[in-house]
Amino acid sequence: MHSANVFCASFVRLGTTLEDHFHLPISHTPLWSARIILDAPDTLQQAHLAFLEAGSRVLLTATYQAAFESFERAGYSHEIATEAMRNAVRIADQARHQFCKEHLDVSPKDIHIALSLGPFGAILAPMQDFGGIYPPPYGPRAHSDSEQNTTSFGNDIEGKNNSINALTRFHEDRLRVFTSDKETWDKVDFVAFETVPLVREVKAIRQVMDNLREIVSPKPCGKYPETRQPGGDHFIASEVAIAMICRDDNMTVPSGIGINCTALKFIPELLHEFEWAVDGNKRPFLVMHPNGGGGFDLSTQAFQEPEESDRWAEDLASLVKEAKGRGWNKIIFGGCCKTGPGDIKALGAAFSEE
Repeated sequence: MHSANVFCASFVRLGTTLEDHFHLPISHTPLWSARIILDAPDTLQQAHLAFLEAGSRVLLTATYQAAFESFERAGYSHEIATEAMRNAVRIADQARHQFCKEHLDVSPKDIHIALSLGPFGAILAPMQDFGGIYPPPYGPRAHSDSEQNTTSFGNDIEGKNNSINALTRFHEDRLRVFTSDKETWDKVDFVAFETVPLVREVKAIRQVMDNLREIVSPKPCGKYPETRQPGGDHFIASEVAIAMICRDDNMTVPSGIGINCTALKFIPELLHEFEWAVDGNKRPFLVMHPNGGGGFDLSTQAFQEPEESDRWAEDLASLVKEAKGRGWNKIIFGGCCKTGPGDIKALGAAFSEE
């Protein structure tokens, strides 16, 4: 399934998998997939095992929306939140070891666990992992249904700096839940910061990371939600990539950068933007896990059904091979929303074809 640092991964947003394939009603809840850590841990382990059986060798924990704030909104204590977040890692690890017991040709070292951490916007209601509309001090103004929303502080340098500091504290407090417990942290192979919608949040995450194994994955599409000025031009993909890997202020450079939670059709252009940004620098790991299905309709807030001619697995496998040919020697690829074990199995088969 994989060779020369190219891994097929169940980098799959577990929320849609748990809904579509395991029929668990978790939408529109403060915890989303993290709810299953408490309510149905055995089902969560079965979901991990299903992806391993399909050929995945990277498991993504059910912690994208997990944070003290989201657990508190759901009515749980700080202690229960801490135990649940750590248990998500243990459940993935249990699936890893159970699979290896049943498949003696696979070692636990062959299966990697990625700690999934969403942006601050993932814990808000309505969720702002795509919009990036954050309340003070994390952003200039909370989301409004009646007024114009903005992601930019404009010329307010103090407000922007306070935002970065607040976002740094948020991500550090959550990450310490895992790093402060050696038994839990030893099971984690790398950290996946996913769907980060703001350049300043990328900077905050980089301030948190110090000698850790991380992947920073921004929210990619034709344009990013963050603007330079209120109502002004949007940042483009190459600028976001530069924010992830630039060596300014001695910030930790991530081990990898990625593209997630977007339609497959956007990947080629985004990848070229990334390549422009890293030109002349040592290339980090590349992560690609686009959405499946027929795309996300912002007007209905729902995924569309895929077309009969959908070639998601074949097209993504081709993109991975092309990227490898252009110098991305370390690649992790898989699916995000609306992809399941069947899609991963088909992806592995398509990639294996010469």
